[in-house]
Amino acid sequence: MAFWKRLLVGCAAALSLGMAAHASTGGIAWDKAPVNTTNTASLQNGAKLFVNYCLNCHSAAFMRYNRLTDIGITEAQIKDNLLFSTQKVGDTMKSAIDPHQAKAWFGANPPDLTVIARSRSGHGGTGADYLYTFLRSFYRDPNRPTGWNNLAFPNVGMPNPLWQLQGEQKPQFDTQEEHGQEVHVFKGWEQVSPGTMTQLQFDQNVGDLVNYLAWMGEPAQNTRTRIGVWVLLFMLGFTVIAWRLNAAYWKDVK
Repeated sequence: MAFWKRLLVGCAAALSLGMAAHASTGGIAWDKAPVNTTNTASLQNGAKLFVNYCLNCHSAAFMRYNRLTDIGITEAQIKDNLLFSTQKVGDTMKSAIDPHQAKAWFGANPPDLTVIARSRSGHGGTGADYLYTFLRSFYRDPNRPTGWNNLAFPNVGMPNPLWQLQGEQKPQFDTQEEHGQEVHVFKGWEQVSPGTMTQLQFDQNVGDLVNYLAWMGEPAQNTRTRIGVWVLLFMLGFTVIAWRLNAAYWKDVK
């Protein structure tokens, strides 16, 4: 009995230490991402932001440019606005960055983003929620090689790709005592210098970018949903017809 008591006490202590460490490193709750993959205007703006700010380092190697026609972008618009090299409309979205240089600069090759919104879900929410929080949680940190850090991903290897739009911000913390230890609890952001967008505009644009990333993870999801609804309606109608036919066939059988 004493063994189990010591085990429970040890687990409780480890849990409290883990929570304290999480708080002291600036861990934050994920914000809810405004995902609506039927909003074509949002998806189009997100695609533009993705090509301009993400595709320089990150690839989407399982996504072709011409698939953007599904969200209302014509092939002519893709050629004129989203292709900046010798790539063709039918090519996949591959970054031109050299993987060896990327590893030397960032410590690891930037991950492929094709299904990033589907792979980052966790106890804090969906993958879209994580990305929405992550992209809005960068701050200047002179102790990091890139000069940037992130509250949603402490000690991240990448800089803030959207800093010109967002400006620079600084996290604010409250000091609290938990389980006999002093921890720093995140309470909000202080704007240090403005960007080219207001905070509301920036949040809306990040929402569009995350919306596009969520759509890119499964471009056929809206078609699948529509087909699923029609299949269910067909099955419902067929069930009614089968039930009435069964009643008609057996009406004279006592």
